[in-house]
Amino acid sequence: MPSLFTALARAMRDLAKPGILAVLFLPMLIAIVLWSALAFFFWDAWTGAFRTLVEGTWIVRWLAAQGATWVLETLGVVMIIALLLPATLITAMLITELVAMPAVVSVAARSYAGLEKRNGGTVLGSISNATLAVAIFALLWIVTLPLWLTGIGALVLPALNSAYLNQRLFRYDALAEHASREEYARIVAARKLRLYALGLVLAPLYFVPLVNLAAPVLTGLAFAHFCLAELARLRTSG
Repeated sequence: MPSLFTALARAMRDLAKPGILAVLFLPMLIAIVLWSALAFFFWDAWTGAFRTLVEGTWIVRWLAAQGATWVLETLGVVMIIALLLPATLITAMLITELVAMPAVVSVAARSYAGLEKRNGGTVLGSISNATLAVAIFALLWIVTLPLWLTGIGALVLPALNSAYLNQRLFRYDALAEHASREEYARIVAARKLRLYALGLVLAPLYFVPLVNLAAPVLTGLAFAHFCLAELARLRTSG
């Protein structure tokens, strides 16, 4: 899919632009600091809530009978970390959407000179899209948590879930300023698989230390380039 690689190459090129450098690390750093602080202050409360939730179940009684309650403590820690990961990811992406996307779209649009702005997106539409995207992502993450225990699931499922959030969240803001509502709907319908593929290619970056600091803004840039290029192609083809 040449269009995907072109979008990624242009996104990587634009990372060095002054407007992007100013916001490059901001979303992920804010998200990490926020959730680290919350974990510091509320860790005991969260682990206590987990114990309360599972107390009285047959597996807890069985573990207690075997003298292996440490397994429950370990599982509680794993579960909280498994929930902190998507919380940090969602927070970083929402901050990117609010703080960085105006600059991202402005920088990306320079590669598509003469692309008319038809302002099909609205602030309310962006909020509605983000709310639905986060709700579905959170549901998918929670529902698939048991499959992490298979080993392979822990490697594959976070990336698949993140790919959904990537494409659902950023495609709207990438096109909101330039596309009409009809054009947005046509691009999403025609390029649904490519949008998801782009989200899937970028998803692993969120789980690589240091690289993940730039991942949200890089993702926004890649989707801006891909979507604006598709919009330009749509208008050229009539």
